[in-house]
Amino acid sequence: MSDAMTTDLYEATMALSYLREGMTAPATFDLYARRLPPERGFLVAAGLEPALDYLSGFRVGPEDVAAFAAAMHRPYEDLEPLLGLGFDGEVRAVPEGRVVLAGEPLLELTAPLPQAQLVETYLLGQLNHQTTVASKAARCVLAAQGRAVVDFSLRRTHGPQAGLQAARLGALTGFAATSNVAAADAYGIEATGTMAHAYIEAFPDEETAFRAFARTHPGPVTFLVDTYDTAAGVATAARVLRELGPGPGSAIRLDSGDLGEEAVRARAILDAAGLPEVRIVASGGLDEYAVQELIRSGAPIDVFAVGTRVGVSADAAYLDTAYKLVAYDGEPVMKLSSAKATAPGPKQVWRRPGYADVIGERDELPPHGGTPLLETVMRAGRRTAPPDTLDRARRRFGADLAGLPPQARRIHHPAPPRPATSAGLARLAGRVRHRIEQRLAASGGTGPRQPA
Repeated sequence: MSDAMTTDLYEATMALSYLREGMTAPATFDLYARRLPPERGFLVAAGLEPALDYLSGFRVGPEDVAAFAAAMHRPYEDLEPLLGLGFDGEVRAVPEGRVVLAGEPLLELTAPLPQAQLVETYLLGQLNHQTTVASKAARCVLAAQGRAVVDFSLRRTHGPQAGLQAARLGALTGFAATSNVAAADAYGIEATGTMAHAYIEAFPDEETAFRAFARTHPGPVTFLVDTYDTAAGVATAARVLRELGPGPGSAIRLDSGDLGEEAVRARAILDAAGLPEVRIVASGGLDEYAVQELIRSGAPIDVFAVGTRVGVSADAAYLDTAYKLVAYDGEPVMKLSSAKATAPGPKQVWRRPGYADVIGERDELPPHGGTPLLETVMRAGRRTAPPDTLDRARRRFGADLAGLPPQARRIHHPAPPRPATSAGLARLAGRVRHRIEQRLAASGGTGPRQPA
């Protein structure tokens, strides 16, 4: 059984019908976010690399056909038209790390209609989740104002794979490290970690625990100081660190209570002990809102360890993404539903200074000063270049973030830029709408014959 099975049943029912009806002409689908969540001023494109891996290996095998048949309560023979179906289409997409806005295609796919339909669910799942988490992580980096942010999300993400993705997306948007060992190994990210309260509780007292930990880990150490009494824990950690000689990189970690107040007290204790170089790490329910408040309060925190709220993007756990047919067999199509109308035809997005983006037809002349966001990443089912790297994605993100208007960067009540529609695309939409309305009138309201 392959990843071709990772789909909604209706994708398979539609693909089978298309095959039986001989509807295998090229179809173009746009994948985009209809709108941004209320507290988002921008999105960070992510999830493209695993999506391209999926498309590169996509093929419906005998076990997949058997599973589809079982799900539909049909004999195997009825589903045989799906056997051997692969992906040999074209993909144009926004590279990972680029900042995008509502309505702008993250990905545009053109392939024979059954293929293009059957891959919808997987593509939406990858790009929706990863763009959501990357956008949340980016806001944490903004809120930290240059202080280090690290990923502690693995234990409470929605499964190990989501945790692996969260660590990678944090690194893409500027996190300094992750607690996830598998992600650190897979993506070349710095691994970080301290100890749990259970470690402290297993020893007779904090000092014994700290000394035992330092014996096992003779390099820079981070002591968790709030298991019992935080001020006493900091004082004990300071005493042990002074005796050991802390060296660069040693730290204490605060994980509970009023982190701002506790950090002020901890800094005073450490400085009084002659340990100004010992850093303070804060964790425990942090996200961009909490980080911003701590920064504004003047809390002397050096490293923010963010976990659950970022790994699941707790305040905006999904995007209103769509995967919509925009052309079939060379003819632009569109959906006219109230509040969910789509723009027809293959597209390009041009970025102009200040994020005065323009969404237009694919082959339109670019507006003055516009650079295209969508790049061809697959042709004939094959990548057009080697897999992208995390470093390149990180550089793209840094450059795009630097140019983002201040009002879109705000943590509270951001004002996202709104892309414009080109004159050419507006004219095309008008023509397609008129054509559909004429067909509806001629058919008595049953709608156009092509899929919508």
